[in-house]
Amino acid sequence: MTSAAPVSVVHDPRVQLALELTQIPTAAGREHRVIAWLNTWLAARPHLRSEADSEGNITITINQPRAKPKARATAKRASQATHPLYITGHLDHPAFVVERVIAPGVLELSFRGGVMDVFFEHAPITLHTRLGPVPATLTGAATSESPAGKHYTAELDDQADTQPCDVQLGDVATWRLPPAEVDGAGILHTHACDDLAAVAAALCAIDELGRKAVEAPGSIGDVRVLLTRAEEIGFVGAIAACRLGTIPLGSRILALENSRAFAESPVGGGPIVRVGDRMTVFTPWLTEACATRAEEIFASPAQPLASQTAAVIKRPWQRKLMAGGACEASVFCRSGYDATCLCLPLGNYHNMPHLTELQGGTYDRARLGPPRAAREFIHTQDYLGLIDLLVALGQNLPKPDSKAERFDNLYRTRRYVLDAAPGEPASKPVAGKAARKSRAKAKTKPAPKVTIPRRRAASGGKPRP
Repeated sequence: MTSAAPVSVVHDPRVQLALELTQIPTAAGREHRVIAWLNTWLAARPHLRSEADSEGNITITINQPRAKPKARATAKRASQATHPLYITGHLDHPAFVVERVIAPGVLELSFRGGVMDVFFEHAPITLHTRLGPVPATLTGAATSESPAGKHYTAELDDQADTQPCDVQLGDVATWRLPPAEVDGAGILHTHACDDLAAVAAALCAIDELGRKAVEAPGSIGDVRVLLTRAEEIGFVGAIAACRLGTIPLGSRILALENSRAFAESPVGGGPIVRVGDRMTVFTPWLTEACATRAEEIFASPAQPLASQTAAVIKRPWQRKLMAGGACEASVFCRSGYDATCLCLPLGNYHNMPHLTELQGGTYDRARLGPPRAAREFIHTQDYLGLIDLLVALGQNLPKPDSKAERFDNLYRTRRYVLDAAPGEPASKPVAGKAARKSRAKAKTKPAPKVTIPRRRAASGGKPRP
């Protein structure tokens, strides 16, 4: 379900923020460039503040202006202030890190993330040094590896113009990719949607919520953003945040992700309320709360009911399992928190085009050449929809068991059909005292006697009970 994006979407500052952020080189344990960008962004927003835990995970909170007592009480009830709402995203993306300088212009790099081996065959990469980008090419697998990932060797493309000292241990290298852009259909093609596009959405949401808190003190509850490190090599930052107590017990967590799109969860189909991943199913009541709020703000169900047409969908959103991978929500759930996930459907997951064909053994190398990394892509309308949903949840997170009243109402208004004996027509619903008398009478009325015929034995003898 894709449609042409209005021209204005390209100039939307939220889309521009995503374009800028998703092109910053980052890797597990080497997220410093994104953090430096974030600090500059926060410096221009006095309504927000940040702090880092001992492992470098960053928490952003709203500088709440002092509100009148009545407004504070209202905000506390609305947001259940004793239970902060966390929006989380991770700061890294699959990429290389320089581990060793073997000889002038010859390097050993680790790759920190999950990508198929075929993408590394003599692949072009870009080293991001202190003096700027340097092109290089992978030359093969190294003999060593580390817990963070496999190791590869690479050579600088033009060693004559580059001093060996330009490259330092710990430098990040990425696939060599074209600049980011938004095409005519509103698709954003960029270097690292996973998870920097989700981080961009979280920043836009907390920025908007912070501004609302300034305009109307006491109107926004305790909403925070947590940005974790080293997710791509095993949720290391998220595990640390749980162990360190960075997230207070009792918090509710909305983990943000970019998840591999499939035919049943397409790019352009709207942001996804993710029910679970390949490891677990998330906290049911919190997933339900997100779906309830999505249905409210998008004025549509996730998909038409059997009795409806597609015209009922006003603005698309999705509710899916997304079992193609795992996410930090599983870590948070296993650590005792109420957590769920909201995600963007992602094309070219981990920069891997033709992934379905490669996994199925149908990739046509003769026609397409060796597999090469490509830009990831998301739909701008999915991204903007995710921001809107996050802001709505920050303003009003439905309470646990929010559907209980709906079920009670269904029983109250429709139980009359159970008053009739099976096979008899149901009486019409009666109101007020008459209804109560009818129900009381039905309770005292003896049940009709049912006679069950006794079966005869197969030998024709006496009947068997």
